[in-house]
Amino acid sequence: MSIAVVAIIALLVLSVIFLLSTFLPIHMGVLAISAAFVLGILLLPGGFGSDALDEKSGMISDGFPGDLFITLAGVTFLFGIAKNNGTVDWLVHASVRLVGGRVALIPWVFFGVTGVLTGIGAVVPAAVAIIAPIGMTFARKYGINQVLMGLMVINGATAGGFSPLSIFGAITNDTVASAGLDGSPLFLFLASFVFNVILGAITFVLFGGRKLLGVRDAGDGELVSSDGAKVSRFREGPAEQTGQKTASASSASPLAKPGDAPVTTLDFHRSLTIAGMVVLTLGAFFLGLDVGFFSFLIGSLLCLMNPKITKGAVGEIAWPTILLVCGIVTYVSLLQNPALDPAGERDVITYFGDWAAGLGAAVIAALLVLYVGGIVSAFASTTGILGALIPLAVPFLDGPSAVLGVVALVTALAISSSTVDSSPYSTSGALVVANANEADRDRVYKSLLTWGFSMVAVVPLVTWVLFILLGDQALGLGLLQ
Repeated sequence: MSIAVVAIIALLVLSVIFLLSTFLPIHMGVLAISAAFVLGILLLPGGFGSDALDEKSGMISDGFPGDLFITLAGVTFLFGIAKNNGTVDWLVHASVRLVGGRVALIPWVFFGVTGVLTGIGAVVPAAVAIIAPIGMTFARKYGINQVLMGLMVINGATAGGFSPLSIFGAITNDTVASAGLDGSPLFLFLASFVFNVILGAITFVLFGGRKLLGVRDAGDGELVSSDGAKVSRFREGPAEQTGQKTASASSASPLAKPGDAPVTTLDFHRSLTIAGMVVLTLGAFFLGLDVGFFSFLIGSLLCLMNPKITKGAVGEIAWPTILLVCGIVTYVSLLQNPALDPAGERDVITYFGDWAAGLGAAVIAALLVLYVGGIVSAFASTTGILGALIPLAVPFLDGPSAVLGVVALVTALAISSSTVDSSPYSTSGALVVANANEADRDRVYKSLLTWGFSMVAVVPLVTWVLFILLGDQALGLGLLQ
């Protein structure tokens, strides 16, 4: 069997994995690990004797990303502590108080809070799941368009999503480093952050943010303009029109949960948690400490100070996401094994890269990769698509056929695959729809559908032009080298 046939089979299997996990409730990571095992047993050389099967199993398991596992588990463990001891709730309250009742700034508060959470290690859907219900309640309380609030939460999550401490950032940077390429984690983070801030500003203008300018909370449940005149609230459905329900939505604390008092104070343990996250950030950025191991160390120290949080924090580790990412990476690692080639010359990933480069249109092929990332991510897992597509793009970036900058293509792919999470078919978009006012859920769904697929159509092209066609000349100072 030639390497061409092996490559086609491997790509078809990967496509089937994405399709099955998209349309059936089957975990993508489980499918990927199973597919890696079956393909490895069938296609790796050595026959089917017990010794040969044992050797093949070892070659397959060698592709399991142990370092990435530690990173993902460590940062989500630390985030679980912050969630369980009330640090996240305190952060939301403190941020809202900081804007002094200025209604126009409240959507930006939730943008910033969600960005901080993903930036310090929260999985993007997990951060949206925590913040979206709070944000949508604030939207009802202050008359803010629910679509605007939902998009600001999603854009904020994506803005922090490529921090070197984050899940997306860890996957992307680890994949680039594993390929022996020189990336730029800081540039990736800053580019994604700026892109999403601009996107946030656009959504603010398009979805009613300008109507909020100058409006303040008078402190007695009334909204007033800058000249003191009362402002009518933006009501999105009949459920908000009934007297009893409206009064409850306006007067209750947006963070209050049944049986729970809102967290409004910074106690000793929350202070330690914030200090630990600051130390983690400084250690990772300036000392080059391993994010995963360092997160476990800080988390363990926090648990020693407050042992009650340990069990709950371990339960908050993003095991489904870790299984998904590690499964996809294990499958792709198998495809990078030269033993799959009967001639022993090229692996499957290199074969596809050489084939694309041979067409003489690597720049066009890069645009195709960006659109594949955007389309698939709008329906399926962004983490999965990042783990699969970055290795496929590596041959454009390394070796004799290299014609594209590493940072340029990786940044464009990261942004193209993540900004489409506003689609209602993605986890983040679905969470916003689920937390919308029931009477307006259909309208929110249609708005997110239109917006999400606008991102699919526009963002890959914009990032392709900005980072790949214009590159250094567009950004100046040689930042993409």
